Amino acid sequence: MKRILTLFLFLTAAPLAALAAPAVGDVVGTTPEAATAALAEKGCKVSDFEAEDGKIEAKCTDEAGKPMEVYIDPASGAVTEVKSGD
Repeated sequence: MKRILTLFLFLTAAPLAALAAPAVGDVVGTTPEAATAALAEKGCKVSDFEAEDGKIEAKCTDEAGKPMEVYIDPASGAVTEVKSGD
């Protein structure tokens, strides 16, 4: 019975974990402070920002510690692309 309950909890929580990641279209802000706070709410701990191809690149790690790159439109503050750093 414990195995069934554990499996049930894992399967119901898995989709919620996926919702925590930043996604294209999310508006995270146009300042480093706003973007850092908004990305942290999405489970992405920012370590650095840099300009790349007219966009802001936020280098961060997800809740599992995997590196990610989140590209932000500097005018709108919207996420335009998310790349896994694997």
